[in-house]
Amino acid sequence: MPSKISVIINTFNEERNIEQAIRSVEWADEIIVCDMHSDDQTIEIAGKMGAKVVFHKKEGYVEPARNFAISKASNEWILIVDADEVITETLARRLQEIANVTEQIDYVRIPRKNVIFGHFMRHSGWWPDYKVRFFRKGQVRWTDRIHRPPETLGQGLDLPADEKFAFVHHNYDTVSQFVERMDKYTTIQAKELKEEGHKFDWKDLFEKPLGEFLSRFFANEGYRDGLHGLALSLLQAFSFLVLYLKLWEMDKFKEQDMVLRQLEVQKEKSAEAINYWIKRPEHPGNFFERIFRKIVS
Repeated sequence: MPSKISVIINTFNEERNIEQAIRSVEWADEIIVCDMHSDDQTIEIAGKMGAKVVFHKKEGYVEPARNFAISKASNEWILIVDADEVITETLARRLQEIANVTEQIDYVRIPRKNVIFGHFMRHSGWWPDYKVRFFRKGQVRWTDRIHRPPETLGQGLDLPADEKFAFVHHNYDTVSQFVERMDKYTTIQAKELKEEGHKFDWKDLFEKPLGEFLSRFFANEGYRDGLHGLALSLLQAFSFLVLYLKLWEMDKFKEQDMVLRQLEVQKEKSAEAINYWIKRPEHPGNFFERIFRKIVS
């Protein structure tokens, strides 16, 4: 007898996306929409499309609702889909095959295709963006921490980093949407850093954003995504600046000593880090050197 699959979609005010998400998983044996008390048409649309709707208190982010939603599923296999994501037909067939194999597989890491500002991000650290989203019930559990990978038990399987096996994530549509989410998420992340005992250091305002930019744009070849890669690398670096400023805010904007020599050291370290990447032979050096001179002059 074929194994049955339950799909879980977590929502809050997703009337623009929920129909597309549900249509992409209509092949599943059960579709559960776990809603955080939306005040738009999300629930009505989901109900009309045959989904079972359950409610979880509003948290501001999805992780605290994951385990609750999983507990409501009736079937052995669980597929987690966010409202702004779509499961392709090829991926659906592959997941159904996996659910019915004889060998023991407990969870599957699936590549995710992120579409940001209308562009598939093939670099910048956004591909293949593996996510644990398909698993046997009881083998995967989320913590309440934001954007943390879940805890897994048993034997895992990675699908190939191939677009035909990826699910599609319609991520940020606009800059305003990025900034709005960034403001919400960095507030939560700052609280978590505080709870974990992290102490604000003014040098973080240099090192963390710069490190994020260099990682995204150079180490993860964001420049190969063109202007989209540059824009997103800068926005993500800015989000780190905001995060650590909020951590400072939680310290009631307590002043810290910044001696001239320390500022010079930070500038030198930043220049060295940037220079390291622009001098690498695989980069179009002349272009990056012009940018570098602008930054350090």
